[in-house]
Amino acid sequence: MEVTNTKPVYWQNVDVVLLDMDGTLLDLGFDNYFWRAFVPERYSQHHGVSVDEARARLAGWYLERQGTLQWYCLDYWRDRLEMDVVAMKREIRHRIRILPNVPRFLESVRRAGKRLVLVTNAHRDSLLVKMECTELQVHFDAVYSSHDFGLPKEDTDFWLRLQEVEGFVAPRTLLVDDSVPVLESARRFGIGQLVAIRRPELDGPARQIEGFDQVDGVSELIEP
Repeated sequence: MEVTNTKPVYWQNVDVVLLDMDGTLLDLGFDNYFWRAFVPERYSQHHGVSVDEARARLAGWYLERQGTLQWYCLDYWRDRLEMDVVAMKREIRHRIRILPNVPRFLESVRRAGKRLVLVTNAHRDSLLVKMECTELQVHFDAVYSSHDFGLPKEDTDFWLRLQEVEGFVAPRTLLVDDSVPVLESARRFGIGQLVAIRRPELDGPARQIEGFDQVDGVSELIEP
């Protein structure tokens, strides 16, 4: 398999491909809109506070939990916000979008004989909503949420727990993810090849990322 990015993946050295979901396969714009706009508006209505007060309160809670498993846990936010966040996600599921050429990329990886594994920090309920809308799960040999292991991907021990289930050889594994802290965690564990996504949001600009091979999107990794 040939690649088109300037710092290519060496596919001959890859047996297993680990792929993130939000910001790698799916437009991160859905989650950004949900947490930054939709949730504050509904919180304002539900709790009888101004939208500005709701935003400020939520911003503080988000900052407290960022990078922890609770940040990604819909059960935690249901209790903290006293709202049905799963139902709220379903309410705006029409905003869920697949990033460009993702199905073609997944098909090309399967044709190349690589084991294809979805590894996301998303809560299982959020994962279910997104797979119902996109049906991307049909491309994967296995699908995991970090909640299955009790640790976020930012924790190096997450990869050890995943390895105990998947049995992958770290130096012969590729991870593609839009999160720099996650990529740094995987690097510390010894994942052999790491690629960062510069454009996790369809309507957003490319980000500046240092220290990792990178592409705007997985479409750049498709064989010609």
